[in-house]
Amino acid sequence: MRGRRKPPPAPLPQRQGIDAVRVRLPEDPEGLWGCVGEHLVGRFGGAIGAGRVAEMLEAGRFVGADGAAVRGDEPYTAGRCLWFHRDFAPEEQVPFTVGVVYRDERLVVADKPHFLATMPRGRHITETAVARLRRELDLPALQPAHRLDRLTAGLVLFVVRPEDRGAYQTLFRDRLVRKEYEAVAPYDPELVLPRTVRSRIVKERGVLAAREEPGEANSESRVELVEHRGATGRYRLLPATGRTHQLRVHMNALGLPIVHDPLYPVVEEEGAADFSRPLQLLARVLEFTDPVGGEPRRFESGLRLSAWPEG
Repeated sequence: MRGRRKPPPAPLPQRQGIDAVRVRLPEDPEGLWGCVGEHLVGRFGGAIGAGRVAEMLEAGRFVGADGAAVRGDEPYTAGRCLWFHRDFAPEEQVPFTVGVVYRDERLVVADKPHFLATMPRGRHITETAVARLRRELDLPALQPAHRLDRLTAGLVLFVVRPEDRGAYQTLFRDRLVRKEYEAVAPYDPELVLPRTVRSRIVKERGVLAAREEPGEANSESRVELVEHRGATGRYRLLPATGRTHQLRVHMNALGLPIVHDPLYPVVEEEGAADFSRPLQLLARVLEFTDPVGGEPRRFESGLRLSAWPEG
């Protein structure tokens, strides 16, 4: 089977750490588009308005593979690639830095703060860990090997060279990375720990909270009590799988909702982020055998949970 052809390189540099959008003009057997502008208006006009598409064409915002501006009246050619930079909506700035725990020619291991998304998605585009690190470290090809929930702080593994990314992504896909989390949650002296929690977790698109339902388990987490101070405990969480919100769901199911969780047990109304109340969940340890060099790797977060001060 012939492999998919590698897309041509973008003629536009990144803007604020974000790649230009590539548009491949599709086949047009019915001859709907006589020129490039007609297709772009049909493709993007519903989202940003036909007038805005026309303004972008007039301003030379769409370019071809040679970097030259594309005119709206150019003949339509199926298979041609165009590039443009989207308009970035204003984003609330996350007032915490992204720490770098480790860096070499292949990897960057970052300490992502609470409230910062790992990668662009939805309304979080430039205020993401990958965009910040690309700018701050001057590594435009940097990509995450996995994703850490926006509200969770801690270790994220980034890959420097595009040709290495698949090897590190496969580690996470095949569950070959040992992950250790720390959480602060209520302490229940009647609850026997440690224990392994298994359940079926379902997360529907557009619904903020995941839920557990009857059926074959698709998630597994080990929960250990490290210590407690009065009615509050510090926990070590060891996920064997990586379902969305898995640790938060499992802790809530045990009657131990993580401190400052805005979804479990009750979904709070969305609003401006309250940076003084971060979710008390930290990705503390990543451990694996390097798929490129073969050496054992272990990284530990330098962050601490504010609800469990040292001392």
